[in-house]
Amino acid sequence: MRSSRLARGGLLASALLSILAAGHAGGAHAADSTIKPIDAGYADSLALNGTAAVTSDRGDHRVIELTNGGFKQVGSAWSTGRVDLTKSFETTFRAHLHHGKPGADGIAFLAQGAGPRALGGWGGGLGYRGIAKSVAVEFDTYQNTPDPSSNHLAVVLGGNPDRHTAIAESSIPLFGKPFQARVRYDGAAHLLKVYVKALTAGAAEELLLDQKVDLAARIGGASGWVGFTAATGDVTSVQDVYDWSVEAPLA
Repeated sequence: MRSSRLARGGLLASALLSILAAGHAGGAHAADSTIKPIDAGYADSLALNGTAAVTSDRGDHRVIELTNGGFKQVGSAWSTGRVDLTKSFETTFRAHLHHGKPGADGIAFLAQGAGPRALGGWGGGLGYRGIAKSVAVEFDTYQNTPDPSSNHLAVVLGGNPDRHTAIAESSIPLFGKPFQARVRYDGAAHLLKVYVKALTAGAAEELLLDQKVDLAARIGGASGWVGFTAATGDVTSVQDVYDWSVEAPLA
């Protein structure tokens, strides 16, 4: 495991601490005093595993590069502070999955109870296969046998990407162009909602997944880690996450 300090010299202004630099796009919990930035108090670092690294794009924006375009790669990036998964939280991020055509295999946002070293399988495993104590929202860009297409979202339980609890075709391309995603969890109703939006002028956010799931029950504890995984196989891509902000009650 490698840890990248976020607070030192503004190293990662557009990742976990982007809530300080860029603000939170959704703003749904801004008035709720029980919801605090994930970095409040102690979560001032990222745990990076596998091929995940902090790098810069051509515009000198800091990004979490989960895979760098090589074959059979797998990477993960987690908050080092735990989130209280019995309560409501919201996260917003931008992703750019690119380099080559077609691309594979995609990324996932997870809440998991395995710890900041968690890293799953490559290829269609999307970097989270085998992380049993997890709930994943995948943004899949390659059609493996269980998949409906090479441009879909899904909610996956128990680290098994071969079984989709909920699935939706994406209304925008997930590969080739940057997009924004927002994941909102209602802790009281046990309801997970996932929205996507193109980064073009006038683009509207669209709700694609609306799934009943008890995060705490699924990961086997009241608190856990949140973050991202990604993988490549015999087809590859560079898979970046940036402008990541989280508003969540800390455990």
